[in-house]
Amino acid sequence: MKNEPSSAQPGRRFRLTRRGRLVLIVLSAGLVAAAAVLVPSLLKETAEKKEKKEKKVTLVVPEGWRASQVYAAVDKALDAAPGTTRKAAGAAKLKLPADAKGNPEGYLFPATYPVDSRTTPTTLLGYMVDTARERFGAKRISNGAQHSGVTDYQTVNIASIVQAEADTPQDMGKVARVIYNRLAQGMPLQMDSTLNYALNRSTLDTTASDIKIDSPYNSYDRQGLPPTPIDNPGEEAMNAAVNPASGTWLYFVTVAPGDTRFTSSYKEHQRNVEDFNAKRGSASSSG
Repeated sequence: MKNEPSSAQPGRRFRLTRRGRLVLIVLSAGLVAAAAVLVPSLLKETAEKKEKKEKKVTLVVPEGWRASQVYAAVDKALDAAPGTTRKAAGAAKLKLPADAKGNPEGYLFPATYPVDSRTTPTTLLGYMVDTARERFGAKRISNGAQHSGVTDYQTVNIASIVQAEADTPQDMGKVARVIYNRLAQGMPLQMDSTLNYALNRSTLDTTASDIKIDSPYNSYDRQGLPPTPIDNPGEEAMNAAVNPASGTWLYFVTVAPGDTRFTSSYKEHQRNVEDFNAKRGSASSSG
């Protein structure tokens, strides 16, 4: 019997018919079109996942915040357990002056900081301290400190009190001058802001029992500056500490918002305090 032709015979090649070629072309075009739709979709999905994972947020540190407030904000921004940043601050080797003894209070510069998945409490605190050193300007502080007879660290300390006490930026230079005048005359500073720091509060009311507390931050009882800054001052407060206004003022009181009265007369100061108390009483009764 004659053998039938076999497609499996050696040396024989397949050839597509015209119709087969058209089908293959259509199928190929379909695969290319599907890939054109699928690949960008996959890339977009991957990019969105990466963006979501790496999405940056910002941490805003206002002027006058205490270190404790900054620590809590960093914990929240990094979704860390409460106390994590405080613990990191104690262990971090931050570029602080020797006088600070490792305490970054005063050097956590108020600004807006970027936060992403790589940010840690230590890197963020280091960024704040480095920003303070850059923005304050070590040479400028040193020159101002030498002119005023204080150290660089004491200048930051004074700036922190100015930040807490001044009602407006325009008053900062005068508040700084009151501090320097009192230091020069050996008078206690008698600043409510230092008491508030000792008591971990913020208030306008100071009682007789408050000024009797045993604390190095009790500037009613202790002469000189407190042992550390009491908050983290901004550039305007630092400028005031470096270049205080000229004047003989020894007293001031903010009678009402925008109405801070400075004087070198204790009797006049008492009258200003009476006005302050009267306005406070009036506001309380009307409220």
